[in-house]
Amino acid sequence: MTAVLPPAFADLEPYAATWCLATETERYARRQASTMPQLQEFYDACFPRLEEAIAHCDAFPLDDLPDDALALLHLVYSLVMVAMSVEIFQQVKATDAADAELERIEEPVP
Repeated sequence: MTAVLPPAFADLEPYAATWCLATETERYARRQASTMPQLQEFYDACFPRLEEAIAHCDAFPLDDLPDDALALLHLVYSLVMVAMSVEIFQQVKATDAADAELERIEEPVP
């Protein structure tokens, strides 16, 4: 298996295939398709490394991130999406949101 993340984040590599998603729509769909134990495991593994991950990504120009740093940034974006379920809703789906869905027609870059 080829590493996707920077070497300093090798401990998070098991989550890369699932959570290094390029779009918010993909991240939202992954959250919706996951169980709370899966979300909690991802959150527990990644949250303690959040500041370090952001600092690593900040070392590069945003419009010229190396592939491994871009993958790490996507992992951070997924953590933000998952954090809403873990910290706020305590469930996969948003509370009191009926059948809310997220579908962007254009994504911010990166």
